[in-house]
Amino acid sequence: MLPFTWKLAHGRSLQLGRKSRVMGVLNLTPDSFSDGGRFTELDRALDQADRMVAEGADIIDVGGESTRPGGDPVAAAEEQRRVLPVIEALAQRIDAVISIDTYREETARLAVAAGAHIVNDVWGAQREPGIARVAAETGAGLVLMHTGRDRDKLPDVIADQFAFLSRSLEIAAEAGVERERILLDPGFGFAKDAGENLEIIARFEELRGLGVPFLVGTSRKRFIGHVTGRDPDDRGPGTAATSVVLRLKGAVIFRVHDVAINIDALAIADAVLEHARSAEN
Repeated sequence: MLPFTWKLAHGRSLQLGRKSRVMGVLNLTPDSFSDGGRFTELDRALDQADRMVAEGADIIDVGGESTRPGGDPVAAAEEQRRVLPVIEALAQRIDAVISIDTYREETARLAVAAGAHIVNDVWGAQREPGIARVAAETGAGLVLMHTGRDRDKLPDVIADQFAFLSRSLEIAAEAGVERERILLDPGFGFAKDAGENLEIIARFEELRGLGVPFLVGTSRKRFIGHVTGRDPDDRGPGTAATSVVLRLKGAVIFRVHDVAINIDALAIADAVLEHARSAEN
């Protein structure tokens, strides 16, 4: 499965496997759980993207609707008003890959037209399955995330991952999305308690059975606060610790708010993995 060339829209691609890749979070929302309201103005959003790229982010993930528990839904027009000008500006400003964090088919299509290379869907193409057609028709990379929201979960966390994500992969295949354009995400924090999140980390290697590389997003999540006792803004070190563990267990992309600390932590994990590969040869 790895190394892996992830094919993206607009002729772009990312090499995955030998080196960790970091996706910087750019929330253009007033109510996100840790950075709501900080980057709602265009100039501040672009400055934050510049900062994350300078710190080493390979991807900037642009979101216009908070996905925190209990977050207020946003109309599609408002989501698009928030994200499209930023994506258009970033496409002219940075060389890093651009991702749109949305579950809406229309927003995804407009975002890719504006310059986004990746569609990152927190509902795994199961809320608006047409979003998979957008990826198929535009050649965008597609991230299919697991969620436990609004449904009954299986008792075993890994069995539930397989059940949900297998259906997401079926939807993508039916829409014509090439397998080399797809990544999966276990959806840390999405209708999962602290114990469930920790169990997914402990058993992460089992997810390789799905046959698709994984992006992970533990950044500043509540379960990190549960373990460390830290508030969201102080969960960077705890996030970096989860990044290292998950890297050693096979994850390839890390969606984070605090880019620099995760870049350094993942450089150590990559060095350990490279040393282990060299020792085997």
